[in-house]
Amino acid sequence: MRVVTLGTGSPLPDPHRAGPSTLVTLGNHHLLVDCGRGVLMRLAAAGVGAGQLSAVLITHLHSDHLTDLNDVITTRWISTFEPTPLVVVGPPGTRAVVEAIESMLRADTAYRLAHHDDLTEPPLTEVIETVEGPVNLPIGPSVTAAPTDHRPVEPSIGFRIEHDGHVVALAGDTVPCAGLDALATGADVLVHTAIRSDVIANIPIARLNDVTDYHSSIEQAAGTAARAGVRTLVLTHHVPAHPPGQGDEVAAIASRVFPGRVVVADDLTTIDIPEEDS
Repeated sequence: MRVVTLGTGSPLPDPHRAGPSTLVTLGNHHLLVDCGRGVLMRLAAAGVGAGQLSAVLITHLHSDHLTDLNDVITTRWISTFEPTPLVVVGPPGTRAVVEAIESMLRADTAYRLAHHDDLTEPPLTEVIETVEGPVNLPIGPSVTAAPTDHRPVEPSIGFRIEHDGHVVALAGDTVPCAGLDALATGADVLVHTAIRSDVIANIPIARLNDVTDYHSSIEQAAGTAARAGVRTLVLTHHVPAHPPGQGDEVAAIASRVFPGRVVVADDLTTIDIPEEDS
């Protein structure tokens, strides 16, 4: 298994960090978790095209986590030469989002169908809405969803991906909760959003202060990893973001709570499993 943090940013535009997105590769299967801004550019840098995705998994319907889903849908459609439905998995409400994207793209779709004789139908999507339990993917590895706590964003979900005896858990945006603990139990890798609540508390902007009540702090993310017996904690979705390569302070904060390996992710940080332990 391979985990690549494609985008480690937040809603705040950052020249060094794309929007939230993570790629999990298992053999020939590529699962894209969330679709933040710039996701296709980062996928290209990771050597994966939209046509190679087995599924897109959406943790919740905040704009920063799905703003480029339209780009994934269109690019997959025009870059594949056989009808290839894009499987999109997400919480209830995901189907309405996909339908709205397809409606927004109606003019573009009509232009391309008129111009290219070998395009005979519009983009194909298959939406699976879920809150909890196994995800019945048409192909690919074992995926389980469980509810997380990002209220008032509700529902929000996390994912557990299992393959060949190894586990990757992906938290999305959440505070500590039982659903995430269950997903992360015994995981080789937990990819978790985490914010610098200690820094944000000193910024006199109410709208920024508000983010601390529905995102995990670094300490809380580390506590989740410790409770779940995770081997490697990957921290992403940095708010406020530090310069790439300068996450030592973040790692030190997490390590006070979590005894395992801490990776403070930048865009395109790559973790191989089980090679990470060698």
